[in-house]
Amino acid sequence: MRLDKFLKVSRLIKRRTVAKEVCDNGRVTINGKVAKAASEVNPGDVLVITFGQKVLTVKILETRETVKAQDAKNLYEILGKEHRVPEL
Repeated sequence: MRLDKFLKVSRLIKRRTVAKEVCDNGRVTINGKVAKAASEVNPGDVLVITFGQKVLTVKILETRETVKAQDAKNLYEILGKEHRVPEL
């Protein structure tokens, strides 16, 4: 499954166009490598997503084409949340 679609289906990012933009700006890594929106993701992959000063690390448990909102959280496991302080 494409990375941008997974981010939307899992509801980590609300819209696919925003997910694509985040990916193409180099703010998402898959297993430590910078990823583009079209990168393939599979169960077991670890994503690190940077949202401004916040960094979210998740492990993909499952990929599905569609999922109900209440079941979206079952597609991934949160491994860590960080809040980075900007450097002066």
